[in-house]
Amino acid sequence: MKEAAVEKEKDLDSQDIEERSLASNAPENNLAPAKEADASMSAMETESSQGLVDWEGEDDPQKPMNWTRARKAKNIVVICYLTFLTPLGSTMFAPAIGSVMKDFNSTSPLLSSFTVSIWVLGYFFGPLFLAPLSELYGRLPVYLTCNTLFTIFNLATALSPNLTSLIIFRFLAGTCGGCPITIGAGTFGDLIRPQSRGLIIAIWSLGPLMGPILGPIAGGYMGQSIGWRWICWVMGIASGLGALLSFICQEETYPPILLSRKLTKLRQQTGNPNLHTPYTLTETRTPRQIFAKGIIRPLRLLFLSPIVASLSLYQGLVYGYLYLLFTTFPLVFKSQYSFSVGTIGLTYLGLGVGSLLSLVAIGIASDLILKRLAAKHAAEMKPEFRLPPLIPSAYFLPIGLFWYGWAAEKAAHWIVPILGTVWIGFGVNAVMMVAATYLIDAHPRFEASAMAASTAVRSLIGAFVPLAGRSMYEKLGLGWGNSLLGFFALAMCPLPWVFWRVGERIRKNPRFQIKM
Repeated sequence: MKEAAVEKEKDLDSQDIEERSLASNAPENNLAPAKEADASMSAMETESSQGLVDWEGEDDPQKPMNWTRARKAKNIVVICYLTFLTPLGSTMFAPAIGSVMKDFNSTSPLLSSFTVSIWVLGYFFGPLFLAPLSELYGRLPVYLTCNTLFTIFNLATALSPNLTSLIIFRFLAGTCGGCPITIGAGTFGDLIRPQSRGLIIAIWSLGPLMGPILGPIAGGYMGQSIGWRWICWVMGIASGLGALLSFICQEETYPPILLSRKLTKLRQQTGNPNLHTPYTLTETRTPRQIFAKGIIRPLRLLFLSPIVASLSLYQGLVYGYLYLLFTTFPLVFKSQYSFSVGTIGLTYLGLGVGSLLSLVAIGIASDLILKRLAAKHAAEMKPEFRLPPLIPSAYFLPIGLFWYGWAAEKAAHWIVPILGTVWIGFGVNAVMMVAATYLIDAHPRFEASAMAASTAVRSLIGAFVPLAGRSMYEKLGLGWGNSLLGFFALAMCPLPWVFWRVGERIRKNPRFQIKM
């Protein structure tokens, strides 16, 4: 064995001498490539001798966190566009639902609400398999496949011959369209360092809030002027553009997949089958077992982690309220203020203004507070440092619900309830942004699974809560109906403070150390 090893080493040495000799005899303009090849071969030999394939230090330019700003930006912009587009489609349909029901000869109020909310129900099923697929095969194949299918199903809704097919295609569009919402957080975890994530996550989180707010405004006037089918055609065209941009601009960002590609290349070039990455060194499971584990992982986080369970429920409550308002604004402002379909769309702007104010305030404050707290704790970046901005902001939501409900109940001037929705928009966006950033920072490598658990819960609640909105207002009235929602929101307000105080202890408690 020793003699064989010596012979192999001699062969490698002679091969190395021969390569250097060829490089020295090469033309002068080939010297730079030769030096690069030598450096590359040196790195390969080092990794081959150690058996571990990893990044070339923390500053390795191939590591997604070290990519240039332009390279990161083109990926981030496409994801933000798609994350805005999907929720836009969920509510763009709402103002024209009367025309849809009339065309298909249906008078069921429950079916009317379900046709709108079925899109959001797709967000529940999508994350359960999209997150594990992204962690098994990488982010890029999942993005490309889902964006293509999202376009196809949007076009199919425009051609729906009956209400059943319309509901089915809207469900499938929501399932595939939920991809950037589910794994976008994971992509940002790959690209952005923790101390700089706050503002980026704030901008990204604006999509699921501003999309549903702007949707009814556009949908109201389009439904009134050119018909509901053109709403679907416009969504198909917009999603087709998103799919095209995805093919052109997006790249793979998941470190285990990038290192796996590097591993394959090094094994071929060195002939050493014993090389491993840090992720494959102890991995003995088959892809099928990894995928099955990936499907179970979000559920394990949801049922075994108090942090994931509580914040998912909080986000679900907030998201449910948002969609309840989306589906009941036409009822409220038509009955109380006699607004037209087009004008009703403008009433959603209060939520939009509140969300934008929250984006600026929370997005900037989040990164500033995190950096200051990290400086006080010897540069240690704790996920709990994300929570302080939410401690006061959480109370904006119940304040807004009480304000909006009683102003609409008493038929005060139309601007008064809309001003109440500004508070609601601020509070909703604050909860969504801070909770998302905290979940990402608290679950490195498995950000997509943590967000999948959160997205599934909030989507399930968001799909079914609106179905109860009309009957709740009929029984309790707008004042007490919204006050009931406000009391539930008020009960959740201490949650950010609780996790600020004991979140780290919960995360490090052996009882809650979940084997991924």
